[in-house]
Amino acid sequence: MLCRRVIPCLDVANGRVVKGTRFVDLVDEGDPPELAERYADEGADELVFLDISAAPEGRGTLLDIVERTARRAFVPLTVGGGVRSVDEMRDVLRAGADKVSLNTRAVADPPLVTACAARFGSQAVVVAIDARRTVDVRFPSGFEVVVKGGREAAGLDAIDWAERAVALGAGELLVTSIDRDGTRSGYDTALLAAITGRVAVPVIASGGASGAAHMVEAIRDGGADAVLAASIFHRRDVSIGDIKAELARAGLPVRRAARAGVRA
Repeated sequence: MLCRRVIPCLDVANGRVVKGTRFVDLVDEGDPPELAERYADEGADELVFLDISAAPEGRGTLLDIVERTARRAFVPLTVGGGVRSVDEMRDVLRAGADKVSLNTRAVADPPLVTACAARFGSQAVVVAIDARRTVDVRFPSGFEVVVKGGREAAGLDAIDWAERAVALGAGELLVTSIDRDGTRSGYDTALLAAITGRVAVPVIASGGASGAAHMVEAIRDGGADAVLAASIFHRRDVSIGDIKAELARAGLPVRRAARAGVRA
């Protein structure tokens, strides 16, 4: 069985790591390269760097910050936000990313997913899906897709879009519950299970974690292959090592967490 991954997330706005609730009321949490190095030293399996203001501002990714972050963290790095073309994905990979996450642009231009996968391989293409619960009958799964940092409804059923994204060439999905994001009320395991039951690629759970118990639930009940969190790591509420120890006690395979200050 493949090891389950623990992934700290760096939501970046104006060059700083920020965190809020449901993508609003953002609070400064620190410098991206410094936090990335800390998490790599503490045993993070991967890092996700999301330039959350790129799509709303209609600009490209902050490549200089990506490059500085990649130089400080010797673990796989996924970068999202602002990639609007194959050439821009190339630039982000050259800056040090291992994978690129497409979200708003994937919805607006689905063939871009296919073009990026054809150029760089599906393993380098992550489609991020921000979803929220709805009673709108247009979305039979009960979940709809939102874009532009949760600001706009996309008019797509989240489960249908997940299936389509994989068919287009995505090698991984990053699924965030907008309803749970920043609330520390737990991942939306129903959303995760609905998607993992329909796709054959790895799914990263995001939105709502307050600790290891929620991460166990996301994997055990939601079928997630990886768990992502932000504020609980930024504010040192729980360590990556503690998370991994709890996952192991639950019978879930994990990679050993490094001691602080030691490269994994």
